[in-house]
Amino acid sequence: MEINSDSPTPPHPLSLSSLTGHQRGLIKGHLVNMKNWFNKVFPSFDSLNSEFKPGDRIIDCFSNHFSFHLFRKNLDCLFKSHIQQLDNLAIKSSNTPSNALMVMDASVKNNVASSIAYVHVHNKLIIKMLHHTVNVTSIEAEFFAIRCGINQAMHLQYISKIIVVTNSIHTTRKIFNPSSHPLQKQAALILNDLRVFFNCCHENTIEFWECPSKSKWNPHQRVDIKTKLFNLTLLFPVKNS
Repeated sequence: MEINSDSPTPPHPLSLSSLTGHQRGLIKGHLVNMKNWFNKVFPSFDSLNSEFKPGDRIIDCFSNHFSFHLFRKNLDCLFKSHIQQLDNLAIKSSNTPSNALMVMDASVKNNVASSIAYVHVHNKLIIKMLHHTVNVTSIEAEFFAIRCGINQAMHLQYISKIIVVTNSIHTTRKIFNPSSHPLQKQAALILNDLRVFFNCCHENTIEFWECPSKSKWNPHQRVDIKTKLFNLTLLFPVKNS
């Protein structure tokens, strides 16, 4: 919808630069946002990034600073035990000022992806992030929420542990996957933030906890419902429009 000033070709009749002042006045919120953010093509691969260099990778230098806690679906007793662990985790975190508890989720509805990340410190909601975009998958939206949440949490004072609770734990494991994958560019940015966080103090850690949506664990259920409440009807719902 916007043109390149260096291009010799005339602007498209529907580009914003071709609209009259009256037509611009008729354009509302989300259509204006499309000019700046929607339907862009972002780089996905960054295999030469130093974060993926053998010997210098997070998994090589800080293997003891991160952990994953997966949910086992086989037995009801294990299900209840995992939910109890999450409850204990929330209670312990609320009583520990150096812990940042991040609960996040993402969903796609009518081609609009919504991602939410809430960061709690000492039983208080300190950071609340809500993002909407189009033409991305829920996994991409979740990755973006993880990146934003970690970046915000690591800059809070006196935080030595970040706890990420998500219903897509396998997405978070892609952060530490050095092979080429569509989320590699975002993974490099997250790894760069984690490297800074770990280098600040050798006791700094991050934990990733899986929380299935069906568990209806209260902190996660709140963000899960929030991601599904947003409803937007796009004027131009596909890239080719």
